[in-house]
Amino acid sequence: MMKVSGFPTSSDIYLEADGKKIAVVQSYTAKATKTSQTVEAFGENEPVAIIPGQNQYVLTLKRLYATDEAISDGLNFYNLENFSLVICKPDRKVIYSGCQWSNIAEEGQLGAMVMESITILASKRLEVAA
Repeated sequence: MMKVSGFPTSSDIYLEADGKKIAVVQSYTAKATKTSQTVEAFGENEPVAIIPGQNQYVLTLKRLYATDEAISDGLNFYNLENFSLVICKPDRKVIYSGCQWSNIAEEGQLGAMVMESITILASKRLEVAA
C-alpha cells in the first residue's frame, strides 16, 4: 500500500471494486438530492402533498491514489463502473455503491497513478455501525 506523509490510510476513504481496495482518496464532498413532486389541487394556494422521489448522490473525490495491487492488475480509472466508495468514520462506515464516474480531471506526472478529481454518481447510500 502506498504511504504518503499526511495522507489518509486505506482504512479512511477508499474505492472498492469486486471486493478489492483499488484506490485511496484524500478528500471528498457529497451532495444528495431527491426528485420529489408536489401535488396541487384546484383552488388551493399551496400544494396538498409532496410525493417523495428517488435519491441521487453526487460525490466529488480529490487526489485518488491507486493501490499497488490495482496498478499491477492494470487499473484504468476511465474503465471503472459499478464500484463503491467507502468512508470510515469513528462510529460508522458510509458506503456509496453502484457508482459510475461522470467527470475525471487528470493532473500529474507521467506514469503516476494519481487522479486529481473524479465526480461520481452513486445509486445507493448505506450506513453501518463500525
